[in-house]
Amino acid sequence: MKDDSIWLRSAKPTEFLFTVFMRFVAVSCFYFGLHYWAMLIGYTDNGAMRFDLMSSQWRTVATCLAVLYPVAALGLWSGVSWGVVLWAAAAGYETLIHAFWYLIYGRNDLLIIMHLTVAAVFVIFIAVIWYQRRVANRAVTLDSL
Repeated sequence: MKDDSIWLRSAKPTEFLFTVFMRFVAVSCFYFGLHYWAMLIGYTDNGAMRFDLMSSQWRTVATCLAVLYPVAALGLWSGVSWGVVLWAAAAGYETLIHAFWYLIYGRNDLLIIMHLTVAAVFVIFIAVIWYQRRVANRAVTLDSL
């Protein structure tokens, strides 16, 4: 008797590692989101970067990133495409402010290197998975002839 359940193909090791990688990125995004919320309420830096004491530029950046990072973490953990988009927006925004507008926001080379490294690993994973799926699709034969 034929099984009526939906057939799920087993995940390849690369796809499993990609899922683990994305979950790690999700946890780090949640940490960044908590960091920005702690900064906004005055929990970090002895309250020196509290929302009412920040410059208007920092208020905008900290508020945007405090919202973007936790929502991106939820999307990355769930494995939906909008999670990657929000993560790329938040990480790109944070990289830009620390790389190009460092006179206002300060220079953070470690953060820039970390975001660029994670983005590069993401692109490599996507390329390898695409290549593996392309090779697997070429191997498909027609049985109905």
